[in-house]
Amino acid sequence: KGANSKFWAAYKKISGEYDDKMVQNYNDSIDTIMLFAGLFSAVNTAFVIAMQPNPADTTNDLLVQLMQNTPWNAQRQVALSASVAYSSSKIWMQVLAYTSLTFSLIRKF
Repeated sequence: KGANSKFWAAYKKISGEYDDKMVQNYNDSIDTIMLFAGLFSAVNTAFVIAMQPNPADTTNDLLVQLMQNTPWNAQRQVALSASVAYSSSKIWMQVLAYTSLTFSLIRKF
């Protein structure tokens, strides 16, 4: 009984030290990964926002349309500007940016 208990006491001490080092290494690497994911998400979000159309143009077009539908302005016709047409490359850039942002945020959780 004495030799058996010494073995388990030594095993518990050595395995405890090993487990503590392993957990510390994992915590350090998780902190680094979370920091990188957060920074990547922030930068990617800035790019996604920069690719959005100007909301003032949409608001102005809607106001012109609203003015055209009023009874006191029925005689005057104001030409609406053409809606924003996106090139296929810009659409693909937005798709990739949104996909990248989505995956980086999913990975954080």
